[in-house]
This record gives sequence, structure tokens and C-alpha cells, in this order.
Amino acid sequence: MRAVAVSMHDVAPETWRSCRALLSEVLPRGFPATLLVVPRWHGGLAIDDDASFATALRSRIAGGDEVALHGYLHRDDAARPRTPAGWVRRRLYTAGEGEFDSIAAGDARRRLGDGLASLARIGIQPRAFVAPAWLMGEAAWQALVDTPLTYTCTRDTLVRIADRAPIPAPSLVWSSRSAWRRRASAYWNARRIAALAAVPLIRVALHPGEISDASAVRFWRNTIATLADGRDAVLEFDACEQRLAARR
Repeated sequence: MRAVAVSMHDVAPETWRSCRALLSEVLPRGFPATLLVVPRWHGGLAIDDDASFATALRSRIAGGDEVALHGYLHRDDAARPRTPAGWVRRRLYTAGEGEFDSIAAGDARRRLGDGLASLARIGIQPRAFVAPAWLMGEAAWQALVDTPLTYTCTRDTLVRIADRAPIPAPSLVWSSRSAWRRRASAYWNARRIAALAAVPLIRVALHPGEISDASAVRFWRNTIATLADGRDAVLEFDACEQRLAARR
């Protein structure tokens, strides 16, 4: 099966208006999305303290979307990077939001537990965790094993947590943080799409700030429509489940 899956990153009360607008602009009617929910975006309003946001999430699930836990604060407050490679990964690549990259095991367990509890209080039980910026250290991996969550992912794979069984699933990503990043995104993604033409499952990763970038909105609308023309629209973790079952 050839398929395409779309995920909406950084979903929180503070970002919901932008998330909803972007989904409306770029997704064909009836196209499902995986909503990556941050329980306390940058330490702000908890999702279970915003009744209208909780209602909106449940409505999206009823309409065919799924929810995944996406960190807890979406903010990297671990000790400062000690190596140049660590600085590039945690400060340049992700602008200080790789919350689960260098986190201690105890802190990872607490944040995972608090995040799942917040979702449970609004009636949502996710089956997957996606680390902010897809950065996850070994301590976070070990903490995941102790949760009821079943799946996670990296930028280019979907992964079953219990045995780390991977499913190839490369992502298309856009960066709107500067003009040079927008130009690079257009160049890189056009070539990546061509290179991935024969790949069974392609993922599209949306971010709320892209609603303010006309070039990103136009690119995603055209790209998703083109991919959907020859592929099935699927949820990320349905696709992971199906492919692991087929492998067995």
C-alpha cells in the first residue's frame, strides 16, 4: 500500500487557532491528521484547564483524527550543551525545544506521567508519544517503556516502543524561522519528494507558525494534494500498526 500521513505538531491552547487554520488551508476534505498535543506549552495553560480546547480535540478525534503526546513543556530546560555537536542539535536545529533529548530518566518519567494524566482528564488516551523535534535520549527511551504507550517515531521512522521495531516513514518538513530557511525548505523538499517517489509511506509534518508563511501554505496544499492523488490517506500510527502486522 502506498500511503501518506499528515501530523500537526505543537498543538496546544496557545497555538490551536493557527493549527486549525493551517489544517483547514492545506488538507483535502476528510483527510485525517495526527495531532501532536503539548500538555503545557512552554509552561503555559494546561490543556485540561481549557474546556473549549478539550472539546475541539475530542471533536477532531470523532471526525477521524488521532492524538499523540508531544512532550510536556516542549522546552529544553536540561543542563547546557557540553559539546559543539550538542549545541548544534539542541540550539541551532531545534531552537531550544528538544525537551526529551538530554533529560534525566526520573524527569522523563514524571513528564510522561503528567502529560498522560492531563490527556486522561479530558477523556483522551493516546497510543503514541512523539518527542519535540524528534530528539529523544536513551533516558527518555527507558522511561517510555514504563508507560502504556505503544508507538513513537523519529523523523524518518515509526517505531514500536516495546522492541524498537522500526518502519521506514520519511518526513517532509518546512522551516519558517528565517528567509534562508524558507528558501532552503522549498529547494530541499522538492528534491526529497522526487527521491521518495517509490517509498510506500511518506509523512508530512506541519507546524502552526507556517500559517503565517504564504510560501509554506502554498507548498503544503499542492504537495499534499499531489501525494493524496496516488496514495491512501492514513493516520501515522495506524500505518505503523498495519505494517508491523504485515511484517509478522
